[in-house]
Amino acid sequence: MIALLCSVSIEAGDILAAMKQMGTLDLGSKTIHHGSIAGHEVALCAGGMGKANAAHAAALLLTKFEPRVLIVFGIGGAYASSGARIGDLALASEEIAGDEGVLTPEGFKGTQYIGIPLVQTAQALVHNHFPATSTLLQRVHRGLSASRPSENVHTGKFVTLSTCTGTNERARELESRYGALCENMEGAAAAQVAVLHNVPWLEVRSISNIVEERDLKQWDIPRAAQEVQQAILTIVESWEP
Repeated sequence: MIALLCSVSIEAGDILAAMKQMGTLDLGSKTIHHGSIAGHEVALCAGGMGKANAAHAAALLLTKFEPRVLIVFGIGGAYASSGARIGDLALASEEIAGDEGVLTPEGFKGTQYIGIPLVQTAQALVHNHFPATSTLLQRVHRGLSASRPSENVHTGKFVTLSTCTGTNERARELESRYGALCENMEGAAAAQVAVLHNVPWLEVRSISNIVEERDLKQWDIPRAAQEVQQAILTIVESWEP
């Protein structure tokens, strides 16, 4: 079983169309679609925008379906020096909880500074950085690079924020602090839940915009949503248990 988690319906329509559906399940406020793609059992949820929605949906998927892996996907904004362009694919080498911590006179400090981890289990001790499973990441990167121009597939750090960045000054600050490829509003929360459940996770996004002065005329959300769904279908169809 593969659990698939995105935030909004525009990121899920193509995948739903490709699914052989077995049914839907309403849990809390979330609707989960259960079925198969190319013979692989999947559960798909568009859980809503933001960390709380992502964590809620991820917890429901992991407890109800006990999947082998959680794949988080959607659109994201690339930082200017990342080299990523609109429509490119991005894979998370790690997810960073970019808001959790404390602002000091010397600048922002993560949860390690205050001595309280976000996750502490027998298997993991995590402050702000959630590393992806390297073997899974490498396998998926090879598969996606074989199906499209390799220069359009990027791997790097993702940062999750509650506030979408809309100024050049803030973009430079975050890029300098984290050295991240792109930003989003859900990934670290879903990764945290996966780590709490000891389930491997993967995150795939397509770039909808460059993180700069906010100008929606420069964004291409439909293209990014389509590109990331095609990537997810490629991953699922060629999945190796």
